[in-house]
Amino acid sequence: MKSKIPYGTGDASFRAAGGQSGIFRLVNDFFDRMERDPRFETIWKMHPENNEESRDKLARFLCGWLGGPKLYTEKYGSIGIPRVHAHLKIATPERDQWLTCMSESVAEQPFDADFKTYLMEQLYVPAEAVRRRTEAQK
Repeated sequence: MKSKIPYGTGDASFRAAGGQSGIFRLVNDFFDRMERDPRFETIWKMHPENNEESRDKLARFLCGWLGGPKLYTEKYGSIGIPRVHAHLKIATPERDQWLTCMSESVAEQPFDADFKTYLMEQLYVPAEAVRRRTEAQK
């Protein structure tokens, strides 16, 4: 049964994503796709060879960002998305690779179609903020 609470309200988005297990599954699918698909080689190489911590950080961040438990803060402290990516050169091509890889990963999840659309619209915001920070540093 579909929730009547709008996404972005309380934990509605977190629940729509399948809770913690659904978000961790999405993140693992995302990283696996990034690793095996040559279209995403540029962003794949931005991650350490052992990317378990990167996977953990993204999944924990998404749990809290989607209205669930603040797992990232509990383990790693506060986060500023553009700040933690400041050491990387992320321009439009890198932003678009990330969004494409995530969009394809989201598409394979058992989420409602309207939540998939909502999620990708929301993920564009921090992805664009990271790109703008790189541009401002030029």
